[in-house]
Amino acid sequence: MRPRTLRTVLATLTASLAAAGCLTAAAPATAVPTTAAQERPPRNACSPAVSLTGFSDALDKTTHAGTYVGNLSALAEDRRGTVAALSDRSALFRLDARTLKPRDVIPLADENGAALDSEGLVVDRDGTYLVSSETEPSVRRYSRTGEILDRLPVPDALHTAPAGRARANGSFEGLTLLPGGRTLIASMEYPLAGDPADVVRFQTWRRSGHGDFRLGAQYTYRTDTGLGVPEVTATPDGRLLVLERGFTSGVGNTVRLYLTDRRGGTALGKTLLADLADCPTLGATAEQPQANPLLDNIEGMTVTGRTKGRLDVLLVSDDNQNAVQTTRFYALRLRLR
Repeated sequence: MRPRTLRTVLATLTASLAAAGCLTAAAPATAVPTTAAQERPPRNACSPAVSLTGFSDALDKTTHAGTYVGNLSALAEDRRGTVAALSDRSALFRLDARTLKPRDVIPLADENGAALDSEGLVVDRDGTYLVSSETEPSVRRYSRTGEILDRLPVPDALHTAPAGRARANGSFEGLTLLPGGRTLIASMEYPLAGDPADVVRFQTWRRSGHGDFRLGAQYTYRTDTGLGVPEVTATPDGRLLVLERGFTSGVGNTVRLYLTDRRGGTALGKTLLADLADCPTLGATAEQPQANPLLDNIEGMTVTGRTKGRLDVLLVSDDNQNAVQTTRFYALRLRLR
């Protein structure tokens, strides 16, 4: 999407859906001169670096073409006018960028026709889809209509036990392509057996001159206590936005957004951008205990635009097809140094 597209999404949804009570949106963050001796916090601030410009529950508990629109685990910019949203139940939706309503749905499967635990998504420069699955784990390339075109190599240690050291339901969650399209990165959600309890692996692939991806460097990333990594997204300058998430029964979700930079070495440092519990609620409600009713099981993230040093970022939560969870889209504005 172009830089102003997310604002268009929110403005359109406000006009068409607010009367039905399924959208709350706030005014966009105001520009702040970077030369000011003391910068004012952005409107609807979650932190000095992050503000919440709106959220939408419009797709919660809906269906499209007989397919449940939920269990959303990843987002990616698609061709102009659409956003791709990946369900972990082997379905890929193309959403209208102006309304977030589904235009179509593409079923996905493995080479034997079996379902995937599809978690990470990239739209490559030729329009094909790179999709990670936690089942093995794997990264496959799919055509625009859902046919398997390729499968990337995965290091033995990253395979799910007993074949490797990854825990079940804890392997490839995030997937992103760095600017320039030559480096692909997958983030593990949880540590490998034998690794420290707060260290996860980021695996890279490098695109060869023939266009295929070959195994590249591996990085380690240290999470906050009790949290995993459900998503990683490249910024336009080649750094990484990292979501950390956890859940405590009776307390709710913890969701924090960090910034990291691979250029510092193979052990990645991080800078906290925001704890989303500190965002304004904007009238959001929750069906289960949460420190902030805005929060849910956030898993998907994509950069949708940039203007004057600020990034527009869209997040989505995975409702697990659960009555007490919500499919919710979040619009954030980030100011990065």
